[in-house]
Amino acid sequence: MRAEPGAPSQSNAICQSGNAEVPALSLGDAFYSDVRLGARFKPISGSEDQAGGLIFRVQDKNNYYILRANALENNVILFKYANGHRTSIKEASAKVARATWQELRVEATGNRLRGYLNGQLVIEATDDAYKSGGVGLWTKADSGDLL
Repeated sequence: MRAEPGAPSQSNAICQSGNAEVPALSLGDAFYSDVRLGARFKPISGSEDQAGGLIFRVQDKNNYYILRANALENNVILFKYANGHRTSIKEASAKVARATWQELRVEATGNRLRGYLNGQLVIEATDDAYKSGGVGLWTKADSGDLL
């Protein structure tokens, strides 16, 4: 955590300050089947990635879904990690502003998965791999993100 003026959580934010392949933070041990999860994020640096995301229906460290927004690529992608391998389920072009707080939200109801950026539906897909699981926050590579 670090103090960050303008942070939506009373001036404090979680910050990725190092470089790792796929840093993730679990938000507890509870499992959810139908879930609505959202977080505000601010991409601030990174030459390889400026991506922040939400992980949901987490089975373990190698099996879960990710809704990810990337400021370098100006897109939002819904991914599935299965046995540690990432595959894209659906991708959408979207303006992901750098150095600006934005809201990323996912809704999972049954096999229907929806992704929102700043209140706008950008991705809608279905997938039957994971019916329930944990939730958390995700980032990638050298992203300097605040969550």
